[in-house]
Amino acid sequence: MGTGVGRERDPFAEAAAEARHRLVAALTAEGALPDPAWRAAFEEVPRHLFVPSYHVGVLGGYERLRRDDPDPEGRRRWLEGAYEDQPLGTLLRGDELVSSASQPSLMADMLHALDVRDGDTVLEIGAGSGYNAALLCHRLGDARVTTVDIDADITDAARAHLHEAGHHPVVVTGDGARGRPDRAPFDRIVATCAMPSVPAAWLAQCRPGACVVAPLSTGVIRLRVEDAEHAEGRFLPTSAYFVPLRGPGAAVSEPRTGGLPRRALDSDLFRFLLTLASGSLDPYEAYALWQREGRPARERYGVTVRGGRQWAWLDDPEGPYSWALGGAGRLY
Repeated sequence: MGTGVGRERDPFAEAAAEARHRLVAALTAEGALPDPAWRAAFEEVPRHLFVPSYHVGVLGGYERLRRDDPDPEGRRRWLEGAYEDQPLGTLLRGDELVSSASQPSLMADMLHALDVRDGDTVLEIGAGSGYNAALLCHRLGDARVTTVDIDADITDAARAHLHEAGHHPVVVTGDGARGRPDRAPFDRIVATCAMPSVPAAWLAQCRPGACVVAPLSTGVIRLRVEDAEHAEGRFLPTSAYFVPLRGPGAAVSEPRTGGLPRRALDSDLFRFLLTLASGSLDPYEAYALWQREGRPARERYGVTVRGGRQWAWLDDPEGPYSWALGGAGRLY
């Protein structure tokens, strides 16, 4: 599907196409784009249209790069940065980053995990810049994609970016934890914001056999939905750091770390367990478990939602190591 953007309207189109080709070649070489349909989407959807300005981390804060920079060198850096495999901060309020464009390789991992089929309908939680929705539109068609965000500034910008790129999915301002019942049922739900647990409304809005891919702790969970009250799945191997889901009850608690060994706190895998079990496992218990079980990788962990409860687990949903999500207490 075309983007609807002509070179006469976009002075960066030619340079952007070359930069996009380099990005796709690099992602393909890394094995991040095994599906030709997603490879075509990344090749054809112009990411730079979704980030007319963005913030990158520098010593002491953020630097803003923008399309309308009067300095040609500034514009060159903006365009090159738009096609690097890195996340880009798209909305700052004070010192708080409230929205971002995710790292392309991580987006590719999540989209492949979503395992879409022709004709599927998808709900995206967290509109961001609109780029992820555009990739979904390229793959499935605009009418089958719904994206929701709680912030009107974000949805307004995403809608404008999508329009400029030639895509017109349903873009809604609302609480992502509530899903979008008027557009349900969905075959797939993908979230681009971190959560403390899985919102019950999502499963209720899924068809049986649907798939949910969402950030949880510092990883990404892939759930298969059996029915409105039952879903289960494991984490992807990749790490993931997303802006938190905003709205009532969406806060992710910070675990205590005082007294824990530096070698543990420096480990991405231990931080994953510590955050996943926050409020249920004491940090020292989490450390003992992590050591005892051989510092397990993310894919050994999973999540089950059933009968009004949801819990994370190591190796086996009915095994000896499990704990309630959202800090509701231990289950073992």
